[in-house]
Amino acid sequence: MQKPRLVVLTGAGISAESDIKTFRDSDGLWEGHNIEDVATPRAWRKNPQLVLDFYNMRRRAVIEAQPNAAHIALASLEADFDVHIVTQNIDDLHERAGSTKVFHLHGEILKMRSERDEHLIYDIRADINLGDMAEDGAQLRPHIVWFEEPVPMIEQAVPIMYDADVFLLIGTSLVVYPAAGLVDYVPDGVTKYVIDKNIPPVSRYSNVVRIEKAATEGVKDLMQMLYESGS
Repeated sequence: MQKPRLVVLTGAGISAESDIKTFRDSDGLWEGHNIEDVATPRAWRKNPQLVLDFYNMRRRAVIEAQPNAAHIALASLEADFDVHIVTQNIDDLHERAGSTKVFHLHGEILKMRSERDEHLIYDIRADINLGDMAEDGAQLRPHIVWFEEPVPMIEQAVPIMYDADVFLLIGTSLVVYPAAGLVDYVPDGVTKYVIDKNIPPVSRYSNVVRIEKAATEGVKDLMQMLYESGS
């Protein structure tokens, strides 16, 4: 028997409980840094050292972090569901928790690439420094989709949304596009579970189940609902 396809769209809220700060937090890692200064192609051209320092710091934080109960629970659902996770997060906590089908819309902090050729990608766990070069002789940069850059993985994510039997939105404010627009591709008849301490604007969607809790607590409720309904 084929497993139901559970499609999950995750944002910063699921990793916040692993102490990975977001620029939405008042005490977050991004405080003191304008997005324009550290997360745009213009910032890279203007001050690449500042950009590298910023992402080197974020990489260290991710390496030190551990998957939380929400990450682990989503991975456990693979026993009964065909789980596809599309994440806006650049950490690897879903993978470390055991999820096997994870699509990173905005890149991965534990990878770096040539600034000239976006297909020359390498694993990295240490710092990236000025003067570190790719095979093509270009400076290496974080493998991150910065603001004002296209999101190439969005094209692969759209058909995943279309094929959902059950949909879960967790820890995202639905303000960053084009990722926020992916919910529009989930079929109307599909049940859409939304987990967030502050439920984002989802009133235009049908069949929405709101779970207004932090990720770790909300996923507990979700699992009970899924197994009680026999989804």
